[in-house]
Amino acid sequence: MGEEEMEMEMEMEMKKGETIVLYPSPGIGHLISMVELGKSILELNPPFSITILITQASFNTGSTAPYVRSVESSFPSITFLHLPPISLPLDASPSPHHEALIFRLLRLNNRLVHQSLLSLSLSSSVLVILYDLFCHPVLDVASQLHIPCYCFFSSGAACLATFLYFPTLHHLNPASFKDLQDAPLHFPGLPPVPASAMPLPMLDRNDEAYDGFVHVTGSLTKPDGILINTFDELEPRALRTIPDGSCVPDAPTPPIYCIGPLIAKEKGEGGRECMHWLGLQPSRSVVFLCFGSLGLFSAAQLKEIAVGLERSGQRFLWVVRSPPSEDPSKRFLPTPEPDLEALLPDGFLERTKGRGLVLKSWAPQMAVLSHDSVGGFVTHCGWNSVLEALCAGVPMVAWPLYAEQRLNRVVMVEEMGLAMPMVGAEKGWVEAEEVEKRVRGLMESEEGKALRERTAEMRDKAMAALGEGGSSRTALADLTWMWKRG
Repeated sequence: MGEEEMEMEMEMEMKKGETIVLYPSPGIGHLISMVELGKSILELNPPFSITILITQASFNTGSTAPYVRSVESSFPSITFLHLPPISLPLDASPSPHHEALIFRLLRLNNRLVHQSLLSLSLSSSVLVILYDLFCHPVLDVASQLHIPCYCFFSSGAACLATFLYFPTLHHLNPASFKDLQDAPLHFPGLPPVPASAMPLPMLDRNDEAYDGFVHVTGSLTKPDGILINTFDELEPRALRTIPDGSCVPDAPTPPIYCIGPLIAKEKGEGGRECMHWLGLQPSRSVVFLCFGSLGLFSAAQLKEIAVGLERSGQRFLWVVRSPPSEDPSKRFLPTPEPDLEALLPDGFLERTKGRGLVLKSWAPQMAVLSHDSVGGFVTHCGWNSVLEALCAGVPMVAWPLYAEQRLNRVVMVEEMGLAMPMVGAEKGWVEAEEVEKRVRGLMESEEGKALRERTAEMRDKAMAALGEGGSSRTALADLTWMWKRG
């Protein structure tokens, strides 16, 4: 190449815009926290652009299209790149866990990601790839293209410590966790964790999803660093333990960066009926029950919840979804809109009219939690929901359903002091008496008052971490400066 050609190539490189690629796994919860990370990066570095790779799944991961349109219209520096769909039969895996399908899909996705990054690099200088944990196959692509690659861990530090130590536990313990029942597992930096509290796909060593988690957690030593959606004051013990090598005794642990809490700052659109209803209720009087985009209950469990709410005498706002299909071929498909009259006890809606409101399938969660009338939250313990409640200063009752939520419950109740447990949830069935007891206790008891005070204290620390000079803001600013320097 001649000198003139080299100068022209250098000039073209200088004209390229600088972009950061975000690669979330399928699911609205993963996408939201990734988008918030992108917004935070842009706030610190307005000249950057953000490119988000969207994987199109053939199974239910929660609706994302309206959210994507909303972000695109409000943030022109954020671009969504929709990868071509991959045909993956819903019976491709014998595992009952949708994580097995996700692992397969993201492995197949790698070729498409590689092609997309090559195309993107023609017009933009890709500074770094930030990938969701399940998207770890992209590490191979990043290595081939010589692009720095960081894992964005969208859960908390306690969950990260558990996952970092899991490959070691896998080798030390030959039994399936499901066979250990409630025997305590000991992870560095955590309180004892009952074996039954591990994520459902990790309970059976003979399940395809278990093998997927062995590979996923084993990959955590490979990125250039790990960004965690938490903050220093929320999980000090786990955050002290991870860097000292206790979680990964046989390999270096990548640098970790606490950059949270990352939650949707916008209160969202829609939900006029419930927001109007909340405006008619006294301050801190309403219990909000919402269980995430994939949180489903049987018809019998829905009736138990209804009976418990009615007996509690408390005001409530409850989001109800249709029960899961009993047809195995439809277990990964979206459920239809619920028929409330058929699902709930006879006369329940009429008897609780005024002090209770039941919504079909969805509510603007952050707007609800931020409303003055909301005084408690019964949650599935998804990490986004935990952080949203914390940032709104709303105490919680922990009712975990899937993913890492049972592990989150242990930490929320025993380590953080931000929630009381819903007894029976760990066994898959909660009696109406327990619902009544916990809802009433959250709103009226001394324990509920203490939780409210502790949550308010942690809310203030969260805001400080994100503020000027705060620990999370500083960590992200230092990272983006390092990426820009190359």
